[in-house]
Amino acid sequence: MKKVAIIMGSDSDLPVLEKTMNTLKEFGVPYETHVYSAHRTPDEAIAFAKSAKENGFGVIIGAAGMAAHLAGVIAGNTVLPVIGLPCKSPCFDGMDALLSTVMMPSGIPVATVAVNGGVNAGLLAIEMLAISDEELSKKLLAKRLADKETVLSKIKAVEEKYN
Repeated sequence: MKKVAIIMGSDSDLPVLEKTMNTLKEFGVPYETHVYSAHRTPDEAIAFAKSAKENGFGVIIGAAGMAAHLAGVIAGNTVLPVIGLPCKSPCFDGMDALLSTVMMPSGIPVATVAVNGGVNAGLLAIEMLAISDEELSKKLLAKRLADKETVLSKIKAVEEKYN
């Protein structure tokens, strides 16, 4: 199975990315986590992106806050799918990171999840890998069914209590 790369612009993004890592662990998906800044360590970020495919990665998650250019820098230097994970910062409630991540020029796509959407970043990476991995696809389906059952039980509890 291909690995998922989790790249964060700063270790301050770890609380969001721990949710991503937990999601990947739940599905048994291998991953590596690194800290590379698009602005402070651009050479290292670019070198990682350029060698990611040959190093066994299938998807890269790039997480950053504020001027969140990390996912775009990575996407510009690999043909692997890149998922942008904008992280909330003290400024603008994360809208700055969201717009920096999602507004990519034609030809360099970055799939983007919600601000602080660590779980969805992990799930989207898993879905991408599951395209060619039937066992992983079955695990995703099982999770969707379990999530549905959880919601149905909550509906039932609310209806019984208030109707």
